[in-house]
Amino acid sequence: MIRAVVLPLLLAIQFLTRLPVSRAIPPLDEHRLKTGLRLSVLWFPLVGGIVGSIGAMLVWGAGLFWPRTVAVALLLIVEARLTGAFHEDAVADFCDGYGGGMTAERIREIMKDSRIGSYGALGLILAVGLRAALLIALPAALLLPALVASAAFGRWVAVAAMVMVPPLDQPGSLAKDIGQRPGLAILGGATLLVLPFLAPLVAVASGALLIGTGCTLLFLLWFRQSLMRHLGGVTGDCLGFAVYVGQLILLLCMTAQWPAA
Repeated sequence: MIRAVVLPLLLAIQFLTRLPVSRAIPPLDEHRLKTGLRLSVLWFPLVGGIVGSIGAMLVWGAGLFWPRTVAVALLLIVEARLTGAFHEDAVADFCDGYGGGMTAERIREIMKDSRIGSYGALGLILAVGLRAALLIALPAALLLPALVASAAFGRWVAVAAMVMVPPLDQPGSLAKDIGQRPGLAILGGATLLVLPFLAPLVAVASGALLIGTGCTLLFLLWFRQSLMRHLGGVTGDCLGFAVYVGQLILLLCMTAQWPAA
C-alpha cells in the first residue's frame, strides 16, 4: 500500500524536477511504469508546492541581504536549475509552434525542434519577465504565500488540461506515455492536494483568489477549444505552457489593484 502511494509521488518528483530521487525508484516494466505515471499526475500540485516552498525559503533568505529584485532574480536562477527549466522550455516551444505553424503537423514539427525561434524567444522573455515583475510587485504580506500557491496551482492547471483534452499520439510526452487520459478521480485528488497551498491566501486575498480561479477556468475552456481546433489534442509542451499560464494568472490577480467596493 505504501509503495502504491510512494512510487507515483517519486515519479512525479522525477518528472517535474531534478531532485535526486531516481535511486529510490525500482526497475519497472512497461505496465507498472504507465500505471505509475498515470497516478503520478495526481501528485503534480504537491510537487509544485515543494518547488514553490523551496523558492519561498530562498526569497526570504535572500531578502535579508538584498533588495527584492535581486532575491527574485536568484529565485529564477535556482528554480531553473531545480526544475531543469522544464516549463520555460515548454513555453518557448509552444509559442514557436503556435506562432510559426499554420497546420497541426507543422505546429507539432516546430514544437519538437530543439532550436528556438523568434516567437519562442519573445514568448519566453515576456513570460519570465512578467513573472519576475509580478513577484517584485507583490505586497510583502502576499509574496511568500502567493509564490508557493502559484507554483502548486500552475501544476494543478496542467492536470486539469490533461483531463479536458485527449493526448496526441506523440511518443516521449507524458500526455501520451501515461497511456490514457487521467480521470475525474485524479483531478479530484489533485484538487485536494492544491487546496492546502491556496489556503493561506483565503484569509488575506480571498477575492483575488476567487477571481484568479475563475479566470483560470475560462483560460482552460479557451485552451481546450484552441488545442482541439489547431492540434487535435494536447502535448507535453502544451501542458508546460498551461503550468506557466496558471502561475501568471494567479499572480496577476494577487498583484492587481482592485477598485474599492
